[in-house]
Amino acid sequence: MSRQKIAVLGATGSIGQSTLDLISRNPESYEVGLLVANSNAQALADAALAVNAQHVVINDESKFAELKARLDGSGIGVAAGRQAVLDWCREPFDMLVSAMVGAAGLEPTYSAINAGSNVALANKESLVCAGRLVRGAVQKAGTALLPVDSEHNAIFQVFEHDNADQIEKIIVTASGGPFRTASFETMKKAGPAEALRHPNWEMGSRITIDSATMMNKAFEVIESLHLFPVETRQIEVLVHPQSLVHGMVQYSDGSLLAQMGPADMRVPIAHCLAYPKRMPVEGQRLDLATIGQLTFERPDSERFPSMRLVWDVIEQGDGAGTAFNGADEVAVAAFLKEEIGFLDIVGVVEDTLVRLNGQGLLAQPSTLADVLHIDGEARRVAREFIEAL
Repeated sequence: MSRQKIAVLGATGSIGQSTLDLISRNPESYEVGLLVANSNAQALADAALAVNAQHVVINDESKFAELKARLDGSGIGVAAGRQAVLDWCREPFDMLVSAMVGAAGLEPTYSAINAGSNVALANKESLVCAGRLVRGAVQKAGTALLPVDSEHNAIFQVFEHDNADQIEKIIVTASGGPFRTASFETMKKAGPAEALRHPNWEMGSRITIDSATMMNKAFEVIESLHLFPVETRQIEVLVHPQSLVHGMVQYSDGSLLAQMGPADMRVPIAHCLAYPKRMPVEGQRLDLATIGQLTFERPDSERFPSMRLVWDVIEQGDGAGTAFNGADEVAVAAFLKEEIGFLDIVGVVEDTLVRLNGQGLLAQPSTLADVLHIDGEARRVAREFIEAL
């Protein structure tokens, strides 16, 4: 049996590293055709050598010389720059794992789909900003779009597509983050160190802050509408602090199907890599007797206004989704630099949406260029609000 050729975008991040761990344990099944990273030349070179990658691309052109020197004599092809990233994503792969962070991952993912690559999607922004465009590209190319996020992957595993008309709702679970039970006063005073202390998952800084504000869950609600044939009224969010039930689907006969597993991203990644089969994953197994109990609660939209905003964003469409994400990226970056407070993050996002909507700039984008224009405007306006704080 021939090996599947895999590309990994965001190869030095947590999802990328987990993906390469699985690939290194299954060398008979996979070969790495491409690794892409933003700026960490040393980590990218180490990863490429560890899995014998064929090509690597680093987005930061200033790191090209360092990367090339580290891979000298290895036979691994080296390139740098945004255009090189896009060019290589236009090459077909059996599977491209899209794990770049932020809107920067949209264009490479879109290019890969149009090139005929199946995509294991961890880049939320591709669907939050351009869900209709991405879905149209998938349908036209006849490729598979498999969800890597633990919540969507869980729903995918228990979603009976043949019985989609008998599904009452899907339930996206949330950990609640580090401030699940915190007071407004505590959240107001919280700095980056406190917000980055996620109780269950080890993730990059942006997604960890998004988990703390529950913006991450708002993005996942939007993604759900593009991944599954359901309507807005059929999506529910439940806070589940143990992070062991990752997603559920309720059917018309009263059955509630849940996917459970440890807080280990290798599990959903492995499901995507091997789909429709499964691969062994070494690691923790759930012991329900030891766990004892699982708890669930509804999200508090007063302390976490992202849970209120998301429904308006969905109603407005992908243009609002693009602004929602772009403003959040800027606000999170400002918070991590301690330029704004924790509670200001979602406030900046909401103010940006209101202004852009008032200017008529949140129309449904019909091209990727439209998406990028709205993204740019959202970032500009968000920075103005930040500077005024």
